[in-house]
Amino acid sequence: MKKIINTLIVVFGALNLQCQPTDFDEKLKSLYKGTVPLIHQDDLNQLIDNNKSIIILDTRTSEEFKISAIKEAKFIDYDNFKPTDVKSIDKTDTIVVYCSVGYRSERIGEKLQKLGYKHVLNLYGGIFDWVNSGNFVYKNNSTITDSVHTYNENWGQWLIKGVKVYD
Repeated sequence: MKKIINTLIVVFGALNLQCQPTDFDEKLKSLYKGTVPLIHQDDLNQLIDNNKSIIILDTRTSEEFKISAIKEAKFIDYDNFKPTDVKSIDKTDTIVVYCSVGYRSERIGEKLQKLGYKHVLNLYGGIFDWVNSGNFVYKNNSTITDSVHTYNENWGQWLIKGVKVYD
């Protein structure tokens, strides 16, 4: 009987852990204001696979973007964002913004909303969750790479897969 109880404790403990948010999820909850709707990597993949017309904007620094980016992403500099950077994008287009984890992209998403863009989505977990989920990133939009600029070592803890680049 004791063996059965111990087995049940282990099984239910494992099930409970699977239902608990990860530390990464908790970190993201503490960063996001909830002002820009989120899209998860699997939903973005589905849009891409179905050839849906979407615009993907990488809102990191140029140094981060040069290391790797999601395929077809356009660079929008978080630190130097100007409305003219997006003037060629139609206000009704679906736009997905991302950065390392989603904080900076949420801020750019807010700016896009204020400019009148109607369909702005923030990639949940940013490029880190994208890579951690097994998706490809590209250098120069053509060559698959496993390198991801992780901003610094502190933020690098959230990248589980891939090669961490800090500078």
